[in-house]
Amino acid sequence: MLTNYLGIVSLTENENRLKSLTATRPLASIPIFGRYRVIDFVLSNLVNAGVTNVGILVPTKSRSLIDHVGTGKPWDLNRKVDGLYIFNYSYEPPSTSDIKLLKSNMEFLLRSKKEMVIFASSHMICNIDFEDVAKFHEESGAEVTVVYKKIANEDELFLELPTLILDQNSNVMGVGKNIGRRTTVNISLDMFVLSKEFLIDCILTCLENGNCTTFRDFIYKNIQNINLKAYEFKGYVGCINSISSYFKVSMDMLNVDIQRELFSEQRPIYTKSNDSPPTRYFSTCEVENSFISNGCLIAGKVKNSIISRGVVIEKDAIVENSIIFSKCIIKSGAILKNVILDKNVVIDENATLIGHNKNPLVMEKQSFINLSQLKEVKRI
Repeated sequence: MLTNYLGIVSLTENENRLKSLTATRPLASIPIFGRYRVIDFVLSNLVNAGVTNVGILVPTKSRSLIDHVGTGKPWDLNRKVDGLYIFNYSYEPPSTSDIKLLKSNMEFLLRSKKEMVIFASSHMICNIDFEDVAKFHEESGAEVTVVYKKIANEDELFLELPTLILDQNSNVMGVGKNIGRRTTVNISLDMFVLSKEFLIDCILTCLENGNCTTFRDFIYKNIQNINLKAYEFKGYVGCINSISSYFKVSMDMLNVDIQRELFSEQRPIYTKSNDSPPTRYFSTCEVENSFISNGCLIAGKVKNSIISRGVVIEKDAIVENSIIFSKCIIKSGAILKNVILDKNVVIDENATLIGHNKNPLVMEKQSFINLSQLKEVKRI
């Protein structure tokens, strides 16, 4: 167990291609697979490896994240010693500089008795054993170890992400960007292992030179001066960096093999619990290859879809290849295919919404559901 490690989760991720889902929330708190949030995976990976001290760097728009993570109780991080810390949660103008966030909260690093750091982002969906990564790092003698995934056939999920050029001994010799021209690339997963002392030195050097705003940029711009090793992760990885990638990763989770790997009994994924009654399935419903959360009323047809808590799907409604966030109402006769409904959306009777299977139609979050709309929901 990594009792000498602290975790830092930096949420300074590029949300430009996710604006329909991140208008009121950070990428990390986007709902995924019905009952989870994106950040649940990296937090669970850390605590499953024995990390008990985690700091989350949040640039802005963090109300939903604070509501979900809370004191860290689902991850056993509500502790008197160490535990969970969330930094810079406010509605101030957004910042993409985790170096500034770290400098502003340097006391977190200095007060921690941990000597090693796992530095990660939230947008990589995987179930990784950080104990294996830490062991590789310690045995290699590297100053920094970065985790990567070898991707064949230029998977479109990983476009624009950093690629690593490696030698035969897993040393990082150069860093590029995946623009879709190579058949095989080594994609950086934005996960790093290093000493706390080295991290503090990186922060101070960045502030002194003023040429890097993020920790990741500093590492990649100084690979000639850093002993940087790469650890290959061979399991499933989904990257959330666009609406299409979010849709594909979500649909991947309906694959039983991927589902078993991500939600392993040995390394479970924890999340905030929500005490809801069981979903009620009416005699008129048809459900095929779908994940349906608790608290729903299902009377229509659901196929290849992910349904969050508290959703109502009336009789004769059809939901196919779609993702429905919590408390949506889909009325009788409505047809939805390749659609993402954010929270509290009401779809009228006999409405038809059809998107492309690689570019789904997104209905943005509604701040509330009108009481008159609730009254109009037919008894199923």
